Amino acid sequence: MTSSTLPSSLFLQLDFPSIRATTSNKLSLPSTNSNRSSFHVFPIRASVSERPTPSVSVPPAREPGQTNSLPSEPTINNLPMRKIPGDLGIPIIGPLKDRQDYFYNQGRDEFFKSRIQKYQSTVFRANMPPGPFISNSPNVIVLLDAKSFPTLFDVSKVEKRDVFTGTYMPSTELTGGYRVLAYLDPSEAKHGLLKRLMFFLLKSRRENVIPEFRSSYTEFFESLESELSEKGKADFALANDQAAFNFLARSLFGSNPGDTELGTDGPGIVQKWVLFQLSPILRLGLPQFIEDSVFHNFRLPPKLIKKQYQRLYDFFYESSGFVLDEGERLGISREEACHNLVFATCFNSFGGMKLFFPNVMKWIGRAGVKLHAQLAAEIRAAVKEADGEVTMASMEKMELMKSVVYEALRIDPPVPLQYGKAKRDLVIESHEHAFQVKAGEMLFGYQPFATKDPKIFDRAEEFVGDRFMGEEGEKLLKYVIWSNGPETENPSVSNKQCAGKDFVVLVSRLLVVELFLRYDSFEIQVGTSPLGSKITLTSLKRASF
Repeated sequence: MTSSTLPSSLFLQLDFPSIRATTSNKLSLPSTNSNRSSFHVFPIRASVSERPTPSVSVPPAREPGQTNSLPSEPTINNLPMRKIPGDLGIPIIGPLKDRQDYFYNQGRDEFFKSRIQKYQSTVFRANMPPGPFISNSPNVIVLLDAKSFPTLFDVSKVEKRDVFTGTYMPSTELTGGYRVLAYLDPSEAKHGLLKRLMFFLLKSRRENVIPEFRSSYTEFFESLESELSEKGKADFALANDQAAFNFLARSLFGSNPGDTELGTDGPGIVQKWVLFQLSPILRLGLPQFIEDSVFHNFRLPPKLIKKQYQRLYDFFYESSGFVLDEGERLGISREEACHNLVFATCFNSFGGMKLFFPNVMKWIGRAGVKLHAQLAAEIRAAVKEADGEVTMASMEKMELMKSVVYEALRIDPPVPLQYGKAKRDLVIESHEHAFQVKAGEMLFGYQPFATKDPKIFDRAEEFVGDRFMGEEGEKLLKYVIWSNGPETENPSVSNKQCAGKDFVVLVSRLLVVELFLRYDSFEIQVGTSPLGSKITLTSLKRASF
């Protein structure tokens, strides 16, 4: 899971290493020094609230009484300069009003769409939650198109210090008293050391990822089948949570949680711990008065989760000795290294799988049986050619499968909200205008609008499974930016792109591969939850070939 609210907001810059982004990927770790069969057709059902985020096209805007082409109008790169539009309102009242619109009166997507239309601009000023009385300054400059949004990735222009969750930062008491990697700017010495440690972790355990995923998600699918047989439907989230946590512990640390004192409690503890960090910027489904007056105005006391967090910490401390040893070699204390491992594994990686896996199921499910048949045929043929083994090499031949995963990352990115503070005076360009930004101003981007920019993508609001296939499709990968950077670039110690960018892509591909090795098609119902899409499986059709 942007940086971001959970669910479409466990935004998650996942802190582990990197694959080159083309539809013919090879797994390559970054340098730590680098700056048709016939099928029965099932109906796919979804709630009205799960409509795709609308794309918005903005016509050239005009200042009152002016045209956009007056000879005297200043220009930059042939774009007319424009004062950043927007109304922040009066202190306290303005931010509170915007918060009501964002959460309740309009909802997030309509909040942004209505302001694009009002100001005739994809760049404007607004207030972002939580506002008073948690955030000292909720004022932001909003960036909602594919041209202006990448400013947030340029660390020569923006500072990433303490902006992971936006205009406020959760208490460091929730992370052992340390500012963990997600909150560090690349200019801070500790950032490079901790990112190297995350690269080391995945490099050390990379041979375990595919076998442990297959093992954990075999258990997962068997659990779904059992529940479906017993109840006629199965909750994707509950089984996925346990499978994801077990997989991460087994593959990255060689430890099975069920054999330790933690048992099966890990996912539940993680969710509570994340709630303590993100409650100011989440819709929790509680009555509006209680939710807004309590959770959006006050921080939950960290001491209420301290004992449960300690159980997580103890599990990782006991399981990660080889990583802690490397941390000491780099000059990081074992305690600080362990708190960073908890955050990277539980908040970032587990959160990403909890958020994004249901999105993958949603979009593939909605695409229908034709895409299911194509995926099943491609995946099974490639695995058969590899003597029945799922390997990196066999997955490289699954062009449609890889495109489907990239399309899911484009249309429903797990990191929807991203922030950065201007380091200096600078000019930001949208498709229509250039805007002057002052040093110290907070920039904010809502990624689903940028990745559905109709000036970049045809049928931008639609899920197109084969969008990224072929030469022309590969050219669009630079606009897939879920990882806090373009898919065509790699994370390094000198940037804020997710250290685990390729890890996320790999496990998402593995989910699709395992799904269509076992099943010809599936039927789902889609709803919403505080953490994004809620998937209920109502049918799984076993593989027939």
